Amino acid sequence: MWRTARDSVCLLCRSAAQPRTALLESGQPWISQRAFGTRSRDRDTRDRPSRMVLSDRVARGPPTDAPRRPRNRPDGPWAHANRTVANIDPDRRRGGPRSAQGAGTRDRDSRERYPGQTRDRDDSRFKALKMQRALTTIPYKERVTVKARISDVESFDQFKLLPPLRDAVFNEVLKGMVDVKPTPVQRLAIPALLGLPVGQRRDTTYRPKGPEPTREEFLLAAETGSGKTLAYLLPTINALKVAEADDAAVQAYNERLEAEKERRGGAPVSQWIDNFEPHPNHARPRAVVLVPTSELVDQVLATAKKISHVAKLKVRPISSTYNPAKIQRNMYSHGGIDMVVATPHLLAAMAHSDPNILSRVQHLIIDEADSLLDRSFSPETSKIVDRTLPSLKQLILCSATIPRRLDNYLATHFPDIRRIATPNLHAIPRRVQLGVIDVSKDPYRNNKLLACADAIWTIGKDAALHEGADKDEVDVKRVMVFVNERETTQEVAEYLISKGIDAVALHRDTPEHRQSEMLASFTSNEPMRMSKDEVEANKQAVLAKAGGTGRRHLPNTKVIVATDLASRGIDTLAVRHVVLYDVPHTTIDFIHRLGRAGRMGRRGRGIVLVGKDDRRDVVSEVKESMFMGQALI
Repeated sequence: MWRTARDSVCLLCRSAAQPRTALLESGQPWISQRAFGTRSRDRDTRDRPSRMVLSDRVARGPPTDAPRRPRNRPDGPWAHANRTVANIDPDRRRGGPRSAQGAGTRDRDSRERYPGQTRDRDDSRFKALKMQRALTTIPYKERVTVKARISDVESFDQFKLLPPLRDAVFNEVLKGMVDVKPTPVQRLAIPALLGLPVGQRRDTTYRPKGPEPTREEFLLAAETGSGKTLAYLLPTINALKVAEADDAAVQAYNERLEAEKERRGGAPVSQWIDNFEPHPNHARPRAVVLVPTSELVDQVLATAKKISHVAKLKVRPISSTYNPAKIQRNMYSHGGIDMVVATPHLLAAMAHSDPNILSRVQHLIIDEADSLLDRSFSPETSKIVDRTLPSLKQLILCSATIPRRLDNYLATHFPDIRRIATPNLHAIPRRVQLGVIDVSKDPYRNNKLLACADAIWTIGKDAALHEGADKDEVDVKRVMVFVNERETTQEVAEYLISKGIDAVALHRDTPEHRQSEMLASFTSNEPMRMSKDEVEANKQAVLAKAGGTGRRHLPNTKVIVATDLASRGIDTLAVRHVVLYDVPHTTIDFIHRLGRAGRMGRRGRGIVLVGKDDRRDVVSEVKESMFMGQALI
């Protein structure tokens, strides 16, 4: 019995009860080894500092050549002690912890509910873009629904447009195109603006029953270069012509005008119209198109003129490009005015001195709404909207992006607005390739100016390898370089000139007429060619600007260095290459700047110069998103 009780005690307890000499004599060698190890460890502990004392290299990061911890290795008890980013779980903030098992279950349920569909974003990716989130998210399910809804629309003949407008589309606006089909935004917007429910976003918000609203409100959101101008001009002009046929005052004026023509024996109307009675629309347009810049005024006017020549409509521009006398004649012509294309500042100033010019507006289009409703344009735009509301029947806002601030503005001021968004909204077209140049590496060594010049020289050399058969002419490539600050434009342009590149700086301090001259060759769809004499003259001009002779010269490239002034709405069909000298601040700027290339189905290429202080993670995720054809956050 005593032996059984003794054997039930552990070895450590038995060794503690016996003298150490007895244990050593018992023939158990592990006892001496344990004692030796304990004494050694105690001696090492006295020499080492306390584990609560911080190391002298705690402020320094791990060495670059140090092996990284495997991702599947579990975190230790001190893994989160020196975190530099808050460990915030978005699902926990919504109201509950999210486990890996629960996330996988939800993803599996989503795939079973919607077979063949994938999620827009994986929670573990695109972290940098989520931190800079500036765009309103559109669910993937809604994109698929819209794409299926417009799949049956294949021709402009399916729209209920007046015959003259259909003829203008085929014979004037899209003249020379072989396969004439409406773009996605046109398939959605034209029927909706004409009164059909195509493209209408389903609204489940409860509203009490009441009288039908007398004003229609629309938001057209589509990617850059998708044909938004034609999408809102065709329904608007169609509505103007239908209303004109029902206007008794206009019909009576036209009859008196025809009688006066017969009485004068066919004399030109322009010679005696000023002495005739004014038109009922004298200085009171029925439609107004607001755009942010003078270049966009000319661009929208060119498209509207092609339609108005066939539809017999009077469209007039108002911008700082024209002198006051010309603006006066455009607005106060005796022949009347149907549509005005203007910038907000100038039109708001005219409406302040003569409020009657906006008293009959029935259609108001705010193009580039994300710009016209921001802090710089919002006061003037709001004044024009307030003056037109009593007579307004249709309000149309157009934009290539829906920033969150615009979304909040619309929810506050226009809660009943109908949103028409294309399936590829907020996505940079996959036909635009994005290249990245690391400026911090050799041979640039953080010299962005040198990297920009080298990239443009590479574009010019590649283009020279594919010159046409005519050896007496040179095909000129047009390149746009975008910077973040206005002061940088002149610095970059001067450096490029010193390297033999024909470059000009475009910013808000550039005169209006000079801006139009610069962008004229970049907005033309015609190929630009230069003879040998013109190339030599251009070389001498560039070298004269550089202040020297005998330097290298790139003859087949023209460059515009600009800020975001040239990235909004300008139809740069001839531009195939865009260089982002500075990494854009937001994804909105990414979309607008890269949208200058690859317009109307053409291919393009963007090049981003990434320096040591730039957000490499943002650029990497934008490139990955473009490669996958996904929308940016």
